[in-house]
Amino acid sequence: MTTGRAGAYTLSAMNGIHDLGGSQGHGAVVVQSGEPVFHAEWEGRVRGMFTNLLRAGVFNLDEFRHAQERLPQADYLTTSYYARWLAAIQLLLQEKGTSADGAPRADPDSIPETRPETDFAPGDRVVTRNMHPLGHTRLPRYARAKHGVVESVRGPFLLPDTNAQRRSRDWEPVYTVVFPARELWGAAAGARDTVSLDLWQSYLEEDTVE
Repeated sequence: MTTGRAGAYTLSAMNGIHDLGGSQGHGAVVVQSGEPVFHAEWEGRVRGMFTNLLRAGVFNLDEFRHAQERLPQADYLTTSYYARWLAAIQLLLQEKGTSADGAPRADPDSIPETRPETDFAPGDRVVTRNMHPLGHTRLPRYARAKHGVVESVRGPFLLPDTNAQRRSRDWEPVYTVVFPARELWGAAAGARDTVSLDLWQSYLEEDTVE
């Protein structure tokens, strides 16, 4: 079980090894018949650790996801699912200097909040930003600089990009955007197929292309 080394974790661009959508060469997905919830007892313990620390406010879900994204590439590809969880927990506890009783030392009330107005409505044509941020984002690599149409508006929900580093709590509208499959995957995709993605407002711009 590989957990990584404390000095091996770095703040890297989102185009990391974890951003696998649309990439090739990783082999078929193996479906195990009758697969158990946990393959070993320690996996259940890691799941319990995660749940208790999350509830205690030691870290939030976006911080936890970003910690996994910062694993060394070789570790990310060769480490099992819950071993990555354990490595992320260890990293976050080291970085935060969390006390033995699990109490976080950061004051969540000191984090500023924003609530921007809704920029788009159903039927609006939008284009996703061509962004490669340092840090966490929920805009996948394959869907950047792509043109689509807003189908619905929900939220507001916390923007993961800033919540992952507790810089601020930005409550943004989230839009279901429909993309032609060929806009994302090229001519090999079905001409009548579409892909719907839920995207935060910060990821979108008005599409001015006629």
